Amino acid sequence: MTDTIAEPVASLTRKDFVSDQEVRWCPGCGDYAILAQMQKVLAEIGVPREQTVFVSGIGCSSRFPYYMDTYGVHSIHGRAPTLATGIKAVNPDLTVWVVTGDGDGLSIGGNHLIHCMRRNVDVKILLFNNRVYGLTKGQYSPTSLQGHRTKSTPMGSIDYPFNPMSVAIGAEATFVARTQDTNTKHLQEILRRAAAHRGTAFVEIYQNCIVYNPTAWDHTTDSSVRDDNIVYVEEGKPLVFGRDNDKGIRINGMIPEVVDVANGATDELAIHQGSLNNSSYAYMLSRMQHPEFPLPFGVLRDVSRPAYTDLLVDQVKDAMNSGDADLNALLHSSDTWVVE
Repeated sequence: MTDTIAEPVASLTRKDFVSDQEVRWCPGCGDYAILAQMQKVLAEIGVPREQTVFVSGIGCSSRFPYYMDTYGVHSIHGRAPTLATGIKAVNPDLTVWVVTGDGDGLSIGGNHLIHCMRRNVDVKILLFNNRVYGLTKGQYSPTSLQGHRTKSTPMGSIDYPFNPMSVAIGAEATFVARTQDTNTKHLQEILRRAAAHRGTAFVEIYQNCIVYNPTAWDHTTDSSVRDDNIVYVEEGKPLVFGRDNDKGIRINGMIPEVVDVANGATDELAIHQGSLNNSSYAYMLSRMQHPEFPLPFGVLRDVSRPAYTDLLVDQVKDAMNSGDADLNALLHSSDTWVVE
């Protein structure tokens, strides 16, 4: 595969990616922070605006393409990965981002999402997870916790929620990461790494819906408890967390355990290996859930595998170089019949 990728533009600034549209989210919504960091990161890495496309479905997050001064498609509910696949397939030189939410991406769009990741299409997927449907006024979503009371579950949800990271890893996404809207430096770093990845990059972004689910992620934002509830994973480093880095994760067989780290001893702690082709380790991390475990933030999985688009373009080239094509001969080659 020898695509001609445009050279980075060194002189871009965040303002170059700000459209002339009025940003219309609720005051205080985390979407503002994600939008700002996305614009900043694209400017820093010099991605040409005319080579960039944002595709969204339906939901609060899906207004994103309006606010990016790039190409964009505000598509239909749950189908953003499908449109993104088509865009990338016919013009592989483009940088394609999908912006979706826990409702749009994991309910009506669940099938499209997993097949995009399974194929390893070279697109970057940002899933904003606030554990509720915000745009349609607060119904429970596929990630809402059991017992969560909403207008559609007045007695509490009885559904078992999806874990977006586990879904992505189970679908063999080659890049899987988690970050949060309020942690702007971490968010920037994850966006940079996702942009650099060749293949499907899936990023779950925690955010509260300040109107319908304002406390969804308090345990990861409240300064009095967040250090005990988040473990930042870094390649080749031990899984250590806590305000004083006094706790760690040890793996007993394939079962994670929280242990105290006495006097800085880390010999027994798990060392993060997001580059393992075997997805079992990353899946184990994704299953660590609050309150029993700290939630892993960072890149859980980052492996190399040929991207679907590359394979597709190569296959088309091979077909074109294989000799003169005879459509009539192909259509009548086998399993044909005549209806008298």
